[in-house]
Amino acid sequence: MNLISKLKLDSFLLPLVALAVCIGIWALVAGKSNTITKTDDWGDTVTVTTREGISKDLPSPVETWTASKPYITQPVAKRGELDQGILRFTWLSLKLVAQGYLLALLVATPIGFLLGLSKNFTKAFDPLIQILRPVSPLAWLPLGMVIFSGLKIMGPDGRVSFGTSDAAALFTIAVCSMWPTVLNTAVGVRAVPQDYLNVAKVLKLSRTKTLFKILIPSALPYMFTGFRLSLGIAWLVIVAVEMLIGKPGVGGFLWQQYNANSFAHIILCILTIGVVGYVLDRLMSLVEGRFRTA
Repeated sequence: MNLISKLKLDSFLLPLVALAVCIGIWALVAGKSNTITKTDDWGDTVTVTTREGISKDLPSPVETWTASKPYITQPVAKRGELDQGILRFTWLSLKLVAQGYLLALLVATPIGFLLGLSKNFTKAFDPLIQILRPVSPLAWLPLGMVIFSGLKIMGPDGRVSFGTSDAAALFTIAVCSMWPTVLNTAVGVRAVPQDYLNVAKVLKLSRTKTLFKILIPSALPYMFTGFRLSLGIAWLVIVAVEMLIGKPGVGGFLWQQYNANSFAHIILCILTIGVVGYVLDRLMSLVEGRFRTA
């Protein structure tokens, strides 16, 4: 045990143990197929397959792997609009998330600075932000469909390349994910030491220089905390958005498989969403560490 701790293998082995325990519980709870051959009332031999277990419709880990294998072993295959490899679906979802997330940062960061710098702005808009912040993406999407109703941007092939549902999806992702950035940026700006601002006044720095030389570097750790939380929310929202508008992606694939009663593929989507969310959080953490000021 001391050797494991010394080599820091516990941080690698303990998650594997936890994963094995979870898979074991999953296998224990999942249903199992039972195929029997019997003779029916007409004297014919028939084969009947039934499922047994605590949750008989829940596929076992082996069944999930078997059913999901084509989507994992051919991750970029495209067999149809809603029948593509899991990596291809993930890429489609990530593209939409990146656009909505970027839009959220462009809107949320200036609002956060205004909240942090102006008491009057805070008094005016903070109650409104607190009311809008907890609204579900399921509520924002219909509003987006109304706002961007009739929007059509045609592509070179004469087909709609960006329409109402695309704009509503970006609107929903941006609105839902912007709040952590707004609030954390505001907190970061308020936490800037007054001495720093006094030095800026003594040196007669312009507002632009004060912003880029003092406010942004000082508030950056708080801002990145907001960026990280916003990214997590944007990835959560994409699933609901794709499910509602039927757009190809991990969420759209999940909803399609739910309607087809393909529970193994639903589990594949859930695991994919979790893994991608974890990877995004780790990547954002690395970027945060790179830019964090002391």
